[in-house]
Order: sequence, then structure tokens, then C-alpha cells
Amino acid sequence: MIKNNTNITENITDVAVIGGGAAGMMAALSAAKAFSEMYVDGRVVIIEKNKYTGRKLGITGKGRCNVTNNCTVNELLEAVRTNPKFLYGAAAKFTPADTIAFFESAGVPLKTERGRRVFPVSDKARDIQFAFDRELRESGVRVLYNSPVKEIERADDGDKILWKIKYTGGETLSRCVIFATGGVSYPLTGSTGDGHKILSSMGVGVTKLSPSLVPIETTEDYSPLSGLTLKNILLTASDPKGETAYSEQGELLFTHFGISGPLVLSASANMKKYPPESYKIRLNLKPALTREELGRRVLSDFGKYSAKDFINSLGDLLPQSLIPYVAKRSGIEEHKKVSSITREERYRLLDALDSFEIGVKGFRPIEEAIVTSGGIDVKELSPKTIEIKKLPGIFAAGELIDVDAYTGGYNLQIAFSTGYAAGKAAAERALD
Repeated sequence: MIKNNTNITENITDVAVIGGGAAGMMAALSAAKAFSEMYVDGRVVIIEKNKYTGRKLGITGKGRCNVTNNCTVNELLEAVRTNPKFLYGAAAKFTPADTIAFFESAGVPLKTERGRRVFPVSDKARDIQFAFDRELRESGVRVLYNSPVKEIERADDGDKILWKIKYTGGETLSRCVIFATGGVSYPLTGSTGDGHKILSSMGVGVTKLSPSLVPIETTEDYSPLSGLTLKNILLTASDPKGETAYSEQGELLFTHFGISGPLVLSASANMKKYPPESYKIRLNLKPALTREELGRRVLSDFGKYSAKDFINSLGDLLPQSLIPYVAKRSGIEEHKKVSSITREERYRLLDALDSFEIGVKGFRPIEEAIVTSGGIDVKELSPKTIEIKKLPGIFAAGELIDVDAYTGGYNLQIAFSTGYAAGKAAAERALD
């Protein structure tokens, strides 16, 4: 990626962005664009701890990069699980349509897939990274690599507010600072909570950090099913009071530790009110069929395989590796002849098919979560500018903030929207 380690300490920077991820790069570009539109030669710099920008972008969407969701602003906010109202101003300034237009104008053709998910036509995340690189270079944004920020402090010049940023290898003064350091998920990408720690030490409120969009560990061992994907099933998660916390149809993946996939990740975002192990998950393996239709289907299969053992009669209905688990839940002896199965046993099989219960042991570690739930308390921020109210000239963007959404490109859109809003506002503040 861009390697422009120009020393900027001889000049005061107008906008310094800490963190070169999705939010940080969009914030830097937004600030540079704002300066250009005001016919000002503003100085913008990204201070990045990694050796290249956009590291987390390279692994999103299984390496394909689900850049946004092709939805309206209202539909975006409906997908936001935490503090959606706070996001309205930023989302209206830079919408999903704006994101699509941005990348296509940057030379990356996009396509919309199931669930309105938007990907590069090439299915390569690196095309998104390279597009950002080109835009940063052409916009004159400077980038400091391998430069973890250590601390930040006030260093005013008369009545002008300045911030001194100390990082590995040097320090710089800036009129405005945008924190875009991410959450604490995927720490190998550089998201290790640095921004939360620095801002917390400066008196900024930070809510509890917890995993969101995270795989689930199960009480039962499903490792023999690892790699099995179930499509078009219905997953329902119920809280300890029996109330439905989440219910949706889609795709689930069995893993060596339990379950994952889009349905599970979205369910986890709704399992926050109580400890995860207190929730119950049930799968309807055949949601397209009513109970009566499923009963007729089972009777038809049983008639077809009447001379076979029960365990060998479900191959038309289920993936082979899942059959032993369903058979066990039905309570029907595996080698009982199909012709001998009673009505009561058949009803128990229907229960196993439309209410396949999975015990929850807990969430996987937060390091494995797609996004972090929690962060800078939105009460500390101006929703229009994403500026920290008690620290004039300091802004926040992206996963650092206590805002998160379902899977499907929504979280990256939050990063782009908040980054854009913060960058524009920071440029305007720098000229005050």
C-alpha cells in the first residue's frame, strides 16, 4: 500500500487521523476534499500503526470485502443494533448510494448480491484497498506507517487550539485530530483498543466492550459436522424469559467449536441483555414446509423406505452427516425398521426437524468477533460532526464509537458515514 513516510513535524498539520482503516481513510479523504472545495491547501495526515493501510478491509467478507449494503438510509438505521438515532446525521451526509458511487468512480465496479450485500465485481478485497490508496495519493494525504500513537496532549498556540500527537518515531502538532482506531476485534489487524485507552485517560466515557457478530460455542460437540452449511433454515434465539430475541431465515455453518454463519452472527448481536449461555437457540430445518406439509413429506419418505432401518430413511430430507443428530433427538432407535415406527415417534421426529435445539455455551472470544459492541459513549459526541464535546478539535469515527449493526455491509457503511462526517467537520474546524 502507500508508503509515504514523509516527516511532517516541521509543519503544523490541519487534520491528523489516527488509524488507517476504513473509517480513517474515508475521514482523511473527506477532510482533503473539504479543503479542496474551500480552495485551501490543507494538510492531512494519517498516522497508522501497521505497515500498510486498510488491513482489516482485506479480510472482510471472507476476503471479498462487503463494502456496503444497497439500501436506503432508513433501512441502514433499521439494521443498526446500538444507538441508531445517533447515526442519522452522518448516514444522511454519506449514504450507501454515496459509498457505491465513491468506489465506482475510483475504478472499482461493484455488484449487489443476496441481502443487498455489495461486493467488488472482482470478488477481491484488495481492489478496495488499492482504490483507497490511489485516492489518498491523488488527494495529497500523507501517511505515516509503523507509527503507533503513544499519547496526545493540548499544546495551544495563543487562542488557537493545537494537539500534540506523540507516536513511535516522532511527534506532530495538529489543529484537529480524528480517532479512527477501531474496536478490539481482530487484534492482528491493529484493532487493540488503543483509542479507547487514550480517550478514556482524557476523561471521555467509554461503554463496556463486548463481542458482536461473533460465532457461538455450543454445549454439544458438533465437530463431526464442521464445515457443513445449512441454507434456508430458520434460527430463533429466545431469552431466559422465553421471549424471542431474534428470529430469521438464512444460512448457518457448523464449526469445530459450535456454530457460525450469517444467521448466528446476527443472532449474537441480539443476545446482549442476558448472559449468552442463558439463551436458547432452535432451528427449523424445513421452514418452507408447514407442520402438516412436513408430516406428509416424512410419511412419503417412510413409505418409500419402509423396509429400511430408520437411520437410513432420512437421506432425502437431510444432509447425511446431520442425520445421526436428528435421529438422536427424535428418540427413535436408529436400527428400528421404518415400517414399525409409531405415530408418536413420527411426531417426535417432526419436533426434531422443526425445533432442533442447540445449547449455548457462550460466545467465542471478542478477538474473533467481526465488530466490537461498545466504545465511545455517543453522549460524548456531537451527532452532526462526531466531535467529542469536551475536547474541541478531537473527533471519532468508525468502530471506536458505541454503534454496531447486523452483518451485511452495514458496519462498513457506518465506518464510511462517520468517517466522512468527521473529516468534513474537522476540516471546517481547522479553519476557524
